[in-house]
Amino acid sequence: MTKIIDLQLFPCINYIKELINSTNIEINANESMQKRSFRNRYIILGANGLISLTAPIKGGREQKHPINEILIDYSINWQIKHWRALQSSYMKSPFFEYYAENVHTLLFSKEVSLFLFDLKILDWLLKVLNINTLIKIFHDRSDIQNDIIDRRNHFLPKSYQNESEENPIKYSQVFEDRFGFQPNLSILDLIFCEGPNAINLLKNSC
Repeated sequence: MTKIIDLQLFPCINYIKELINSTNIEINANESMQKRSFRNRYIILGANGLISLTAPIKGGREQKHPINEILIDYSINWQIKHWRALQSSYMKSPFFEYYAENVHTLLFSKEVSLFLFDLKILDWLLKVLNINTLIKIFHDRSDIQNDIIDRRNHFLPKSYQNESEENPIKYSQVFEDRFGFQPNLSILDLIFCEGPNAINLLKNSC
């Protein structure tokens, strides 16, 4: 099954399930930037509740440029804010130290393009989770073929926890005792909490 998806910044868990459930994935590098999407943000669980972390883009979010022309704004040190939030949220998780160096390297890579930044993160996740789905990048398509499923903008910050699942992934979260289990957070939450077992939980819930 072939699907078209958008790129996400440290994608939500159900996005990764989409990859596992697909034989082929296509990503349009020429699509318009969607504001209030996961293309430049991700959500984690911290000591005071849910935290939305955003990579700012040059020119603000009111843009109609293709996603591969969107540039990340490094005029403020947003990476430090992200890293401190990840440290405070996951320092006590079982596998934070195991993955911390790689995540830190990704965050501070200074990739100019948002599209390439998200793609670099996705490539790392595919390797860490041992997902073999074929990913194809294309730059132009006016019509979507009937046998291709369009899943772009399916997971959005305003509704990412609204879906009902037949086999939801459950695992122990760091602050679950305070806020209850929070589904479909950034894949980082699952990786830091479950480590190598993350892929087994993902596959078993598909």
